[in-house]
Amino acid sequence: MSVRGLQRPVRPLVLLFVLLLLQDCRSHQSPPAPPLPPAISLIPVAGGFSLPVGITHAGDGSGRLFIVEQGGLVRIVKNGAVYPAPFLDVSSRLKSGTGEQGLLGLAFPPNYGPAHPYLYTNYTGTQGVGDTVISRFTTSTDPDAAAPASKQQVLTIVQPFTNHNGGQLAFGPDGYLYIGMGDGGSAEDPFNNGQDSLTLPGKMLRVDVSSPAGGYSIPPGNPFVGNAAFRPEIWALGLRNPWRFSFDRQTGDLFIADVGQGVYEEVNFQAAASIGGENYGWNIMEGMHCYNAASCDQTGLTLPIAEYDHSRGDCAVTGGFVYRGTLYPALQGTYLYGDYCSGRIWGLKITGTNVENRLLLESGLLISSFGEDEDGNVYVADHRSGGIYRIAVP
Repeated sequence: MSVRGLQRPVRPLVLLFVLLLLQDCRSHQSPPAPPLPPAISLIPVAGGFSLPVGITHAGDGSGRLFIVEQGGLVRIVKNGAVYPAPFLDVSSRLKSGTGEQGLLGLAFPPNYGPAHPYLYTNYTGTQGVGDTVISRFTTSTDPDAAAPASKQQVLTIVQPFTNHNGGQLAFGPDGYLYIGMGDGGSAEDPFNNGQDSLTLPGKMLRVDVSSPAGGYSIPPGNPFVGNAAFRPEIWALGLRNPWRFSFDRQTGDLFIADVGQGVYEEVNFQAAASIGGENYGWNIMEGMHCYNAASCDQTGLTLPIAEYDHSRGDCAVTGGFVYRGTLYPALQGTYLYGDYCSGRIWGLKITGTNVENRLLLESGLLISSFGEDEDGNVYVADHRSGGIYRIAVP
């Protein structure tokens, strides 16, 4: 019998072995990395705003965008038209509407409407150097106008300096109000507010403002309730200046962009399942790097999922939103954020333990804020020109 004849019956066994080996190898491979987000473009929506620092919606089905101007006005955009009269004017209540002070945040509760016509603002008031003031206003009988005289003060936080005020307000999926507080300002956190658990600056706060009577209460699930070593309002600590944070409307995950001291900008992440209490590291860390080398103990710290340095002209991160619109499926699940000075916009995607980060656009804008509408489309504000743009895929 020839050698070729002896080989014939063995071939099916060899092929079966090879197939089983390949299948075993595939089963042990790491999960594929998330697909990189596509390049983006910007579509002009409205313009002529003065120092816009916020874009939000009321969630009431009206399709309106609310534009926060640093000088104290809230303006309305609907179907591309800017209403001539402001929705709200708090300019007389401000210490200043320039630099890092002014009207810095606006949020509508999840149940906003005729039965709950409230809105919440964050601005630097006239006391001291410009204390942080969280206030509640009521919408008037005209849905396009709030009643300035309806103001109720929710919370005041003394500020030692004029910078690092944070300013973002957002209602989480739990219905509580989250307040992003900077470390109080100056440089290098001279009062150690980021790590001082008995102060409110340098923290993410969570409070319950659901009472019709106003004010706030402490949610019973806050991580430090009953711990005398911590203020009960604290949800997370170790922040320098969280200039914009947002919740993924689909998953409930929290993204916090924190402005660095002078070298690194960072994006922090908190999964929806978190019970709070994270310490994001400032001023022990700046980004993923030790800031105070003499005391760089990283025990218990939560490091960022993304960072970038200032080597290309970037200066201050501006946090954005996870895209959950329907117009651009390729952007689904992409967290969009940018840099104030360079105008660069990045897209970040998380799949399991994999994080992919990609530069999407050199916009040339002074990016002061991102925002989203009721449909999950994402917008960006230009602090220089006063323009509002919608992010698109060309």
